[in-house]
Amino acid sequence: MKDNVCILIPTLNEGKTIRDLVARFKALGYEDVLVIDGNSSDDTVSEAKAAGARVISQDGKGKGTAVQQAFGLIDRDITVMIDGDGTYLPEEVEKLIEPIAAGKADHVMGNRFANYEKGAFTGLNLFGNKVLNKLFNIDYKVCLEDILTGYRAFDNKAIKRMDLNQSGFGIEVELTVESIKKDLRMLEVPISYRARAAGAPTKLNPLEDGFKIGYTIYKLGKTYNPMLYLSIVGAIFVAAGIAVGTYVTWDWFKGINHLPLTILTALLTITGVQIFIFGYLSDMIVQVQRETLRELRKR
Repeated sequence: MKDNVCILIPTLNEGKTIRDLVARFKALGYEDVLVIDGNSSDDTVSEAKAAGARVISQDGKGKGTAVQQAFGLIDRDITVMIDGDGTYLPEEVEKLIEPIAAGKADHVMGNRFANYEKGAFTGLNLFGNKVLNKLFNIDYKVCLEDILTGYRAFDNKAIKRMDLNQSGFGIEVELTVESIKKDLRMLEVPISYRARAAGAPTKLNPLEDGFKIGYTIYKLGKTYNPMLYLSIVGAIFVAAGIAVGTYVTWDWFKGINHLPLTILTALLTITGVQIFIFGYLSDMIVQVQRETLRELRKR
């Protein structure tokens, strides 16, 4: 089985950890280790080659770009994607591979929150991850623990079906979204998560990249669940109409008339209701399209 597995490691300046990571996979019997490097300025490439990895320099920038390029090169039955920073354990790779090899899943995600060591997350990172996971679950009507994990496994069918466009750290969100949209069987398994090695600082900016990931969830989600977003907008208009209407009614009892505000109340309320109806119709269209695509994939 190991002969049909490709270990994919996207890297950027991971010279302090990549050699050990590749060597450990090799020691476990995984010979096809593909390092796709984002033009590192340190010794990542030489260290990876010294450990026996196949190294390819990516075109363009960003982790998402690297993953897209690598997916176009891999022809193994199973692909395991892992970050090159040494925070994940190669020895746990079987946890991700086994469900796919047994035909139970197409995409397996390692849940870091099941067993993370002290210092693996900063307080801000942990809070941000929890918030983004909660928003994602509400948006996509699923129950996933760790949508941003960097340790995943895919079968060949999953890789071929995915239509990826994200160039940066939003790629993890997009991989999860595409799996949901394409009706791929997804499974989460508990894994360990370690703090980064000394002298190997993270390239993730908690605030900037957190907002980018949040926007990616919103951007991808509004076409998957339009009812949610349009309902929120509609509710805002209706609430504004009720607020203005309450003020107009209160003054009306005092003998004061506000004709312009009365018109505004009607416009806000009617607009909110119309947006809600439009969201309902949009959701029906999306559902029909989803069912049609599902039937086409079965043929």
